[in-house]
Amino acid sequence: MQEVVISAERLYKSFQLSRKQQKLTGTNLRVIKAVDNLSLQVFSGQIYGLLGPNGAGKTTTLRILATLIKPEQGDAHIAGYSVKTQANKVRETIGFLTSDLKLEDFFTPNYLYDYFSALHGVDPEISKVRKAKLFSRFGIDEFAEVKVANLSTGMRQKVSLVIAIVHDPEIIIFDEPTNGLDVLTAKVVTDFLIDLKEAGKTIIVSTHIFSLVEKICTHVGIIIEGKMIAEGELAIIKDGLTLEDRFFNLYEAYQINKEEQHNA
Repeated sequence: MQEVVISAERLYKSFQLSRKQQKLTGTNLRVIKAVDNLSLQVFSGQIYGLLGPNGAGKTTTLRILATLIKPEQGDAHIAGYSVKTQANKVRETIGFLTSDLKLEDFFTPNYLYDYFSALHGVDPEISKVRKAKLFSRFGIDEFAEVKVANLSTGMRQKVSLVIAIVHDPEIIIFDEPTNGLDVLTAKVVTDFLIDLKEAGKTIIVSTHIFSLVEKICTHVGIIIEGKMIAEGELAIIKDGLTLEDRFFNLYEAYQINKEEQHNA
């Protein structure tokens, strides 16, 4: 029986909007529910896709799992550690990559890799071997001493990914790993995710790209307006349809139900 290594139990997180944010988003609401009573489970060795439109709450969910923000209600556990009360243990256990990660412009890939490797307490000899392998895999070698400011967007993402897994974590959390990448770089990242799964890693990925989920994920959770509306094995969730068609069927049903509740 597979072990549950990532679980979230009734997570709730809201954010207050400034008047400027209200104007930009076209809403009169002062508070928005980013994650609303959300639960999920990821078993060992799975690639779990958290799928939803922009603003659905995917990033907030993953940031809670990665201990970057705390939920107002509920809790989540990573390898048995609570994100609320054992945050340091969670951080030691996971690798976390987000497209919002900003690398300092004046550092080089070599420096950043060595710094984060030492920060995680990786043995220097193991770190050296692993860096050579990863830098070769992602074509970072020839840019190893180039400052981040002078790297392309794709190369920065590759460096960010390598840094995220510098300590060879068993559990990996990726927020929109192919966001903003050209097709070639996106394929390199996608293929690497598949390799990580084959190596027995447990991965949760947030995305709004149907084809990415269908290509790499074994399980999927569909999130709309902070709520988990469907979760399970990918083939069962699809129910004989393409993932895109199934998603829009669920989305339409959700909106109809929302309208009916509003009018009741």
